[in-house]
Amino acid sequence: MSDVLTVAGRAFSSRLIIGTGKYETYAQNAEAAEAAGAEMVTVAVRRVNLTDKDKPMLVDFLRPDKYVYLPNTAGCFTADDAIRTLRLAREAGGWDLVKLEVLSDKKTLYPDMEETLAAAKLLIKDGFEVMVYCSDDPVYARKLEDAGCCAIMPLGSLIGSGLGIINPVNIRLIIEQSSVPVIVDAGVGTASDAAVAMELGCDGVLMNTAIAEAKDPILMASAMKHAVIAGREAYLAGRMPKKRYADPSSPLAGLI
Repeated sequence: MSDVLTVAGRAFSSRLIIGTGKYETYAQNAEAAEAAGAEMVTVAVRRVNLTDKDKPMLVDFLRPDKYVYLPNTAGCFTADDAIRTLRLAREAGGWDLVKLEVLSDKKTLYPDMEETLAAAKLLIKDGFEVMVYCSDDPVYARKLEDAGCCAIMPLGSLIGSGLGIINPVNIRLIIEQSSVPVIVDAGVGTASDAAVAMELGCDGVLMNTAIAEAKDPILMASAMKHAVIAGREAYLAGRMPKKRYADPSSPLAGLI
């Protein structure tokens, strides 16, 4: 527990956050969360059954006393919709640590940064601890942190695309300027993508589709767990410098 992820005063030993969408069943989702070693799960408040006891409920499989629920605003395209959704989530479950996302269009699901910043300011004023999905724009990332967001969550690539980290330079710029956790959110497709994010110095990775739509979601969840751990350890270890020419492992002087 010496190397923990701390978000809004909450400490987590796992740096992998998983979603609760696209799984075949809640039972499969719970099995994946266990295999991933996750301690926090995102919940699309507008899509996941949290209250109708006549239907399968997420809380019966992913118990709130075991996992930190992170309500999110998936499917919201205006600041007003996002704020309303999270206020309803707080009334339903008492959640104040939330994930904000305000999308620009249905084709790309790219974040609308103007609406996102406006929503973040109002939610923080209303007492929420806001983890925020955003573009990989260092300027907006800084504005969101200045507004009081407790974690900056730049996309690796488009939601559900599996394209991996397409702009590592900007991700690194965001990491270098941030004093709150930076968690890559969206675009991870396989374990190597998660490792790359962590090797860049990200504090964590959030994913859903990469696990839920794998041929074997449980095995992929396990792979992602190990990739995040390996990437974090590699970052802490400090990689060797890249060189233009060969550098022999054994010295050339003193050869027999």
